[in-house]
Amino acid sequence: MANSASGEAVLERALRLLDAVKTAPSPSVAELVAAAGLPRTTGYRLVRSLRELGLLEVSADGAVCVGRRVWELAQQAPISRTLRTAALPFMQDVNSVVQQSTQLSVLAPEGVLIVERLSRHGAVVNPAEVADTMPADRTSMGHVLLAFAAPAALKAWRHQQSPDPLTEDSRLQRELAEVRARGHSMLKGLINEESAGLSVPVLDQRRTAVAALTVVVPRDSPDLLQSLAALQTASRGISRVLQEK
Repeated sequence: MANSASGEAVLERALRLLDAVKTAPSPSVAELVAAAGLPRTTGYRLVRSLRELGLLEVSADGAVCVGRRVWELAQQAPISRTLRTAALPFMQDVNSVVQQSTQLSVLAPEGVLIVERLSRHGAVVNPAEVADTMPADRTSMGHVLLAFAAPAALKAWRHQQSPDPLTEDSRLQRELAEVRARGHSMLKGLINEESAGLSVPVLDQRRTAVAALTVVVPRDSPDLLQSLAALQTASRGISRVLQEK
């Protein structure tokens, strides 16, 4: 594969453009190329190639967005075909009971990756979006994923943090120990002052977290126990389906 003068492969430069779409809201081609840190001629040529492949699209007003082909490819990833497919019916059940946002997430080196999200009209503010990454040490879903993480996943996450929260923050260490003991996490007002995140792990046969199942509810909701029961029932159901696959 051809390299640039800096030694960077074409694929790496194309990936920088796709990553820049994620961080720059509705950029123009010029803004996208600048955000990716590419030379103008190189960037425009790559954008044209990515458009021809269906990986980028440009709207009538000149805004660049991810192309439909990226979404089509993403649907074939194991995380969509297995975890998301198994979880979705149970998430819909939780959503109908709690009447607030319900989401599924996994632990990634960068943080907590949102795999699926269901909401309701009038639900409390929830900034999480599918494919977003949120901080693991500041979210209830992150706490259950860290508390029940497989050693390799935990090591990869810690490697990306600077400084390492698990050595720097004794409060986080205590909280994760409590999460392991009680089997769920609830954090109020950290991401949004008006909301609380309530999360349980989806466990495999080794009692390791495959994912986190979360509801985002009003901070002073009187229905937290009901929400927790719905999450726990759904989590067991997802685990059972995954083990049968």
